[in-house]
Amino acid sequence: MIAQITGGLVVSCQALDHEPLHSSYIMSKMALAAMEGGAAGIRANTKDDILAIKQEISLPVIGIVKRNYADSEVFITATRKEIDELLESGCEMIAMDCTKRDRPHGETLEEIVAYCREKNPAVELMADISTLDEAIMAEQLGFDCVSTTLHGYTTYTSDLKLYEHDFEFLRTLLRLIHLPVIAEGNVNTPEMFRRCLELGAVSVVVGGAITRPKEITARFLNEWIS
Repeated sequence: MIAQITGGLVVSCQALDHEPLHSSYIMSKMALAAMEGGAAGIRANTKDDILAIKQEISLPVIGIVKRNYADSEVFITATRKEIDELLESGCEMIAMDCTKRDRPHGETLEEIVAYCREKNPAVELMADISTLDEAIMAEQLGFDCVSTTLHGYTTYTSDLKLYEHDFEFLRTLLRLIHLPVIAEGNVNTPEMFRRCLELGAVSVVVGGAITRPKEITARFLNEWIS
């Protein structure tokens, strides 16, 4: 899948159950619109959404399952249960939290990676990381690529943003990590998308700026009011 999305835009088509667009049918049409607009791939949440999306489009899909657990802050593809669901969905790549936080039920990242590789070695693995140390860990564990997805979203990076200081965090990863690096998180404009690619990101994932009309509407109004 990495070869298919290199140099391109991956559109994240997701809506959680409390959001207005929560519907596998709606997400499939979002994905179709993204494909017709020129997207190279789709990132999607839940087995049901991915199955619906794959009926509409021919693009490769990065699959995740977001699920909250009482005993862990990790919620992106956190356990073997989510891996099984994604393998059944037919997605070409599985993304999972690759932070150093404790996972639910005492499972370890090493165990989950090994489990996925054993069940289906053809599925590529993306590490959603928030720090350089986590990217290095992903490299050691044999992930196929790393994504900046969680930079700014863990408690220990919450005051940081991917795009600060000319995308300093992305530049650091590109300099020190040998895996393909995908930029994701708060990429809100075509200019930011282009800059990520110019710096050397293999691909860029954009979600909220394209597929979340509620947030887009609020941003327009907030910027006008301010």
